[in-house]
Amino acid sequence: MMWRLVVEAPFEEDIELAVIDGDGIHALVFPCQRLASGWANALTGEMLDVHPTHWRAWQIRRNDRSDLH
Repeated sequence: MMWRLVVEAPFEEDIELAVIDGDGIHALVFPCQRLASGWANALTGEMLDVHPTHWRAWQIRRNDRSDLH
């Protein structure tokens, strides 16, 4: 799936974010949500201090994580 500009990211939907941090540009390993107040970890609700560059749809549904445990 192709990456899209972060300004086009939907609100309150699970998405994959690409961010810039001290290690460079990389994708976060958990789903995120764009909220009116900023970016949040979609699993915990924790607000994130990130600088996203791009986004794409999250590929793993939240209810289908049996393979992760």
